[in-house]
Amino acid sequence: MASTREWFETVEEARRRARRRLPRSVYMALVAGAEKGVTLQDNLAAFSELRFTPPHIANLPAARDLATSVLGQDIALPVIASPTGVQAVHPEGEAGVARGTAEAGTAMGLSSFGSMPVETVAAANPKLFFQVYWSGTRDQITQRTERARQAGAKGLIVTLDWSFSNGRDWGSPAIPEKMDLRAMLRFVPEGIVRPGYVREWLRHGGLPDLTVPNMAAPGEPAPTFFGVYGEWMQTPPPSWDDIAWLREKWGGPFMVKGVMRPDDARRVVDIGATAISVSNHGGNNLDGTPASIRALPGVADAVGGQIEVVLDGGIRRGSDVVKALALGAKAVMIGRAYLWGLAANGSAGVKNVFDVLRGGIDSSLLALGRSSIRDLSPDDVIVPAEFSRGLHK
Repeated sequence: MASTREWFETVEEARRRARRRLPRSVYMALVAGAEKGVTLQDNLAAFSELRFTPPHIANLPAARDLATSVLGQDIALPVIASPTGVQAVHPEGEAGVARGTAEAGTAMGLSSFGSMPVETVAAANPKLFFQVYWSGTRDQITQRTERARQAGAKGLIVTLDWSFSNGRDWGSPAIPEKMDLRAMLRFVPEGIVRPGYVREWLRHGGLPDLTVPNMAAPGEPAPTFFGVYGEWMQTPPPSWDDIAWLREKWGGPFMVKGVMRPDDARRVVDIGATAISVSNHGGNNLDGTPASIRALPGVADAVGGQIEVVLDGGIRRGSDVVKALALGAKAVMIGRAYLWGLAANGSAGVKNVFDVLRGGIDSSLLALGRSSIRDLSPDDVIVPAEFSRGLHK
């Protein structure tokens, strides 16, 4: 179990610790964005452009309510773990994320490209949402989602905000198809300078195998990450009819992730989805598109409360969460932030990240004189002219 003495006070400190601990290739896989990284950087910069209205000094609420619900699951704070692929940052992997989020009183998304079986992860946190890409045939997609349902997944997330990036200006990290002897020898120099990372994996039985068990066909071994990545690349992109079919096939709480346009948001409402995630895949989609927080007000206005709206992208502190809620989100999703926590201190580091955000949300509510996150409104935020970059259409 990770030491609770390794507490950190900010997400940025978790990132620094992750960078010191992880081999360069693994760390670069976490921070990567598409091409030049314009959208990646804007996801962060946009929050700094938003300002709060001046805080009150008296008659402030003695207690603040941070609880809400997403996809039918009650959560203690308006932050959930976004689904992320193969988690080679720590041996605990998605099970560690599940334990950390459960201890924080919130839910998590599990990527179908994850490194641990959905059954294992759901046992650690029953408030689990299973994520799929439009990959393979309808029969294959049905098999994967039904397995997740049987394991106890409470909702389904379909991710549509990831295109095929042609490269990164700072270089894409070298990721082997599998950790065989040749790959191990290639990464020896990185392991030598990060011996703690290697020791921890060896204590847990060996280095990560980079397979994705939740994409396996019944009775077949788990395919490699690059094997399923290839399947996804060769699958024609879905139509709205395909997404409507998947929503109906699942039948339960259903989120469409990757909405950045009001017209797409209205289509998601029309197919009967439960929730929208306003997201640009952490800057890993079409580079040069605006930050997701810039798109949020237009999407929220377009759906008019008919559907839950979640913001994904650029969240690093509790005040960021409050800004997103004030502009129309019901909750936010985080990705890199909790992975840095996982790298820094296992499941305790994941909980630490959520506790950092919880404290920031609470103090922001206090200063704004709001007793509940449900009381937040656009009046609490000063939005500069042209902030939304013409996305209110």
